[in-house]
Amino acid sequence: MKFSTSLKLNHVFRRLYATSGYANGLLVLYARRNRLGCNRVGVTCGKKLGHAVVRNRTRRRLREVYRLNEARFTPGWDMVVVARRRAVDASFAQLQQSYLSLAGKAGLLVPEDAP
Repeated sequence: MKFSTSLKLNHVFRRLYATSGYANGLLVLYARRNRLGCNRVGVTCGKKLGHAVVRNRTRRRLREVYRLNEARFTPGWDMVVVARRRAVDASFAQLQQSYLSLAGKAGLLVPEDAP
């Protein structure tokens, strides 16, 4: 990730969970503006998704979706993506479409006509 860092601190995750999120069948996205020039992204999976191998694979896939579309995101946001149970069996294209649609609802994407 060129323009982003990962979220690791528990108090930052809790602050984001207190915001209103955006959800669909596969993912939940919590976002909040930060005062930094870069995005900070966290990906979480609950134990209901499966064993550690399944949860880690789901997290890797979601990080890859963000990495491939990083240039489309407006800088200066903290984001937490929570995977739902159906995200485990979803294809990569479904995850990507779901992730980007939630980011669009949250206003995190750069407008298409911007250079």
